[in-house]
Amino acid sequence: MSVLDSLNGEVFTAFGQHVIWSDMIGNTIGLAALALGWRRSIWTWPAQFLSGAILVAAYASAHLSGGVGKQLLVIGVALWGWRQWQRGRQQAQDGSIAVRFAGRRERALLVAGTALGTAAVGTLFTLIPQLSWNPWPDAYIFVGTLAAMVAQARGLVEFWFAWLLVDVVGVPLAFSSGLAFSGLVYVVYLALVVWGMRDWWLRSRAAADRAVLEGALS
Repeated sequence: MSVLDSLNGEVFTAFGQHVIWSDMIGNTIGLAALALGWRRSIWTWPAQFLSGAILVAAYASAHLSGGVGKQLLVIGVALWGWRQWQRGRQQAQDGSIAVRFAGRRERALLVAGTALGTAAVGTLFTLIPQLSWNPWPDAYIFVGTLAAMVAQARGLVEFWFAWLLVDVVGVPLAFSSGLAFSGLVYVVYLALVVWGMRDWWLRSRAAADRAVLEGALS
């Protein structure tokens, strides 16, 4: 039996849903990565890298090419995010990653890029049905995840909003694709996203108020 076969082996069945090793392990590490991102720990990126590498097998077993492509992007962006945070980790007063809201131009680029990317990838999946059995939700999650990770790498609070929008589609798609553990993890993601969003929001506002105060005193 190959390593891939072992990763895609069944762990258990619950409520008619088959849970496979790659789905369970990859998403458990993904949860840890999100929690580390909430704490603004640079170790979120190695965790995302490892999670993406394992989940490639899970999405391949479900014949979701968009999911496979998404995880390959996760691997690539995780390397870039690690470098970005290494360069910017001393920006906050406590020596951690500084967080902020995106400027108007950055926000517009994120929204436009996500919309255009989803349209392009969704069209590709539609034209080549072998790539995905559910092209538009698959494309939406593919591009939305990329947008969220880019925002995270730049320390933008909008990172959490992007994850929230991905989760809204990710939960039903995961269950309908037979990736039950992914569906359950997406539900937990929602709670972490809400808490993380609140934390980053408050930190960004505190940093902005501090900058205004320092400007007034100088």
